[in-house]
Amino acid sequence: MGRISTRLDGWQRRNRVLSVPIAVFYKYVDDQGPYLAAIITYYGFIAIFPLLLLATSILGFLLQGDPQLQEAVLSSALGQFPIIGEELGRPEGLTGSTTAVVVGGLTALYGSLGLGQALQNAQNIAWAVPRNSRPNPIVLRFKSLVLLGSAGLAILGLSVLSAIGSETDALGGDVSGNLRWLIRLVSVALVGLVLTYLFRLAAARRLRFMQAAPGAFSVALMLQALQFVGTLYVTAVLSGTTGMNGTFALVLGLMGLLYIAAVMGVIGMEINVVLARRLYPRALMTLFTDKVELTAADRRAYTYYVRAQRHKVNEVIDVHFSDVGAEGADKAPTLEELRQQPPTTVLRTSEVSEPDDARAEGERPAQDVPREHQP
Repeated sequence: MGRISTRLDGWQRRNRVLSVPIAVFYKYVDDQGPYLAAIITYYGFIAIFPLLLLATSILGFLLQGDPQLQEAVLSSALGQFPIIGEELGRPEGLTGSTTAVVVGGLTALYGSLGLGQALQNAQNIAWAVPRNSRPNPIVLRFKSLVLLGSAGLAILGLSVLSAIGSETDALGGDVSGNLRWLIRLVSVALVGLVLTYLFRLAAARRLRFMQAAPGAFSVALMLQALQFVGTLYVTAVLSGTTGMNGTFALVLGLMGLLYIAAVMGVIGMEINVVLARRLYPRALMTLFTDKVELTAADRRAYTYYVRAQRHKVNEVIDVHFSDVGAEGADKAPTLEELRQQPPTTVLRTSEVSEPDDARAEGERPAQDVPREHQP
């Protein structure tokens, strides 16, 4: 079995098509991606119902005297929202209530602030931003409002196009397959651009467009598939349930939808980091045992994880690796043995953080980077 794993490891290290997805998955596991997605799901679940019900309540106040306009709203993108669009799109859902507005507004504020913080936390963990370089609690919450406000405006602008992409009857007749695919491609491109902006906004470090775009457009493609799955769920499950079973299926389906979307978002963040910092190829067995021959990408990744725990700017962190390969010692190296190893120098200054932070960290010069990873 050892020979087989060694051959597979060497094969994936030589093939970028294999090494990049493996590195993204390993980074997702290292960063505890499922738990990051669970936190995003929790706050998203708290925020989404109050926000949508608050929107429908406000529309109820404004549109009570205009049945035609109310019907137009019911047939808009709100009615096309996967799983819960049918429930919120019913006429009885558009009724004004002062209590609903107040309670929904407070709950939506709590959920929105938490959702914004969860998204920023996921970005900072993915990019291994040192803790002292992350926003303070006040700036963090203000940035959460800006982030969610930007996302809300973007969703409002894209919802109509998404509805047209899923229901081509809105164009007034039959639409050819080419035009239908063109609408979907334009929708994916716009969603990808919006997610690129949001990824850059959520990070506590300056990201260039190309550092945020790969993961953003990957998420945009995955969301198209998720929308299709949500439509199937409504057709196959919710349409055949009533009463308590229908409510349970609605809530359970919404939580599942949000969690899958959150996982997609976290994976998109990891894609950006792996590509921008060349955290590939990784040792194939590094998740399962310590007896592996670490690659340069492994050493960079583990060094980032350690330096992300820096709490103060004058805290100096050096990371050492002992030379223990697949056939190495059975016990962990002693502290004296580790101290005999020079600190790792595989991080480039521009990759750790901003220039000021990097100088404070005492980064090694860029020429210490292994030759194959120098720009």
